[in-house]
Amino acid sequence: MAQTTTIQNLRAAPETQLPMVSPGFGSLQSFELMQRGANLLASSTLVPAQYRKVIEKLDKYGNVKESRENPNALANAVVALNMAQRMGADPLMVMQNLYIVEGRPSWSSQWIIAAINGCGRFSPLRFEIKVLGAKVIEYKSTYWESGERRSKVEKVDINDKECIAWAVESGTTIPQFSLEDLKQFGGVYGCCKEYGIPLIESPAVSIEMAVLEGWYTKNGSKWQTMDEVMLRYRTASFFGKLYAPELLMGLQTVEEAQDIIEASTGPDGTISVNVEELRGNAQPAQRQHAPTNATDLEAREPAAQADTSPAKAQAEAGNPAQGAATAAPASQTESAGAQQPQQTGAGAEDAGLDPAAVEHQIVNAKTLDVLDLASDSIDGVDDLGERARLLELYQARRLSMTAQQQQRPAGRTARRMAAPE
Repeated sequence: MAQTTTIQNLRAAPETQLPMVSPGFGSLQSFELMQRGANLLASSTLVPAQYRKVIEKLDKYGNVKESRENPNALANAVVALNMAQRMGADPLMVMQNLYIVEGRPSWSSQWIIAAINGCGRFSPLRFEIKVLGAKVIEYKSTYWESGERRSKVEKVDINDKECIAWAVESGTTIPQFSLEDLKQFGGVYGCCKEYGIPLIESPAVSIEMAVLEGWYTKNGSKWQTMDEVMLRYRTASFFGKLYAPELLMGLQTVEEAQDIIEASTGPDGTISVNVEELRGNAQPAQRQHAPTNATDLEAREPAAQADTSPAKAQAEAGNPAQGAATAAPASQTESAGAQQPQQTGAGAEDAGLDPAAVEHQIVNAKTLDVLDLASDSIDGVDDLGERARLLELYQARRLSMTAQQQQRPAGRTARRMAAPE
């Protein structure tokens, strides 16, 4: 059957004759359309910093003192658009409530409560908080001592509270209870439990749980200053994960991510962990019982250095030069230890590590393992110039020791072949 073409169809704009394309990854046209939308949003100043093309730093007067490009802005905006499309939500709303914690997207707790209230499957989310009174909670904490990770039991005084997030299914009506019933049963939640109204409840979260899980005792924890707010946020997250996981799409809240790890917010809006800072904070505790002129491996293995086994004595007897070379560093170490008194206490930690002691560790390292452990002390030197010099010394020493290890097998093979003659 022939198709009829009218003059009006010919006069129509060519855009109206194109097929409908939605943003996505299914075709080239869909992907280009998504990139155009992401580029538009990334140029806006209404989106959070992690989605902006240009990140600006302001001084205390509100003036721009520094600006730089954000190479991840377009990619982050594309991911946000994809999530908004799958959820059927507004892209700007998703961007305003989606945070990046160590490369993983996380929702804000306010958005989770709003999504549960607006999904239409439940009544508005409510919270029941019960005060349990003062308690003394014991919890385990970990610390570093002599290069080993140890744990100890500590106590903390808390005013324990318990919170439950609850709602009813859509279509279930909560009656108007009398004032006497509300007083007798302690509110709407108690009346619903008493009269058998089916409730949907989250797991109970208490301050004691926060202490035992490590949320309460973290540095800068909001559980110590905003306990009731954090209780509501956490129970709302548990409620959404149990009864509406399709709304959260398997993501946790930003408060949960920050409670688990020591995180900080960067200027580009991403939340990350400074591993080097955590490692540096643990270094003084690792070396508090070790001499300043000895590495961790040497301090932990004194028996290996004072080995008097017959095999070693026979080896030194067969090669006197090697035995003398082995004894020389030990005497140098003892004399250096007598000249350099060990520094302990808060003053030694504040002043940083001694560059001469770190250099002594690097120069006298006998194996690559000991050398690598000695290089960990470089970050503890406060002087940046000395730190750069020690780093160059470590790299040169490591290349030299690696080359010596590669040449040893060839020498041993030659000696073995010459032995039968």
